Amino acid sequence: MGYRGIKTAVGPALEILYQPWIRGEENIPVEGAAILASNHLAVIDSFFLPLLVDREVAFIGKSDYFTGKGAKGWVVKNFMTAVGTIPVDRSGGQASQAALQAGIDRLNSGELFGIYPEGTRSPDGRLYRGKTGVARIALATGAPVIPVAMIGSNLAQPIGQAIPSTRHRVGIVVGEPLDFSRYKGLENDRFVLRSITDEIMYSLMSLSGQEYVDLYAADVKKAMDAEKRSADEVVRQMLEAQALRRPAAAPVSAPGGRPAPDVAVPEPPDEDGDGDPAEVPDVGDINDGTDSTDGDGGDAGAGRR
Repeated sequence: MGYRGIKTAVGPALEILYQPWIRGEENIPVEGAAILASNHLAVIDSFFLPLLVDREVAFIGKSDYFTGKGAKGWVVKNFMTAVGTIPVDRSGGQASQAALQAGIDRLNSGELFGIYPEGTRSPDGRLYRGKTGVARIALATGAPVIPVAMIGSNLAQPIGQAIPSTRHRVGIVVGEPLDFSRYKGLENDRFVLRSITDEIMYSLMSLSGQEYVDLYAADVKKAMDAEKRSADEVVRQMLEAQALRRPAAAPVSAPGGRPAPDVAVPEPPDEDGDGDPAEVPDVGDINDGTDSTDGDGGDAGAGRR
């Protein structure tokens, strides 16, 4: 079953069960290349984003998505393959470069390409420091970068939960395109790459209302696994160590050292006119009794918001 077949088969079910909403979809061009840069809160980000966006979009996804075992592994592998997810080996080097090149090739063909600049899912719902791969791709292709904020997917599918709950609506807020053509020819300037990446992450912070942590999420998760501690404990210790190394530096509350934007987490649209966010009907907790393991890494029917 191909991309359109998956959207036709799965989209209506997602609409009924989760009532996902999208805001700012008009910022995605109807044709031509563009990079969708998204925050990453849950595995289901890779399900809802392709299904809610009208045009076909392929995201980079960790190679583990394609090697999982059992029924869950089979479902994830086949879905990711059907929606065109590009596997990436996150160990770095040539393997990672091959995935970025696949994205560049897609953009050069005038298509949409999606990427999670944080490189992995947030361990605690906060927004983490972006990696510069997205900036390299933007400069290599000249494609605009469209910030896309996932909202509430970490509530619907907390880390360790295989099947997302229907008690929380998942939303998407699409920002205005960012043009980095002024940096053409500076693809090898590390300062430029960092500046572009920080601008993208600041836009995501402004759209999502997330708190920002000036650390790489992968480093935090590695320390969490090694030390068996919570994300909050690890982040606090790492930031304290960072402050000791740079005592004159001010605490970073937003990407690029900017002032943090004064924004709240967006809420679902008010569909019943009572001024309160619409709620998902209680169809039962389909996760009762489910014991699962963690896993990293259009046309979706009528009624889309």
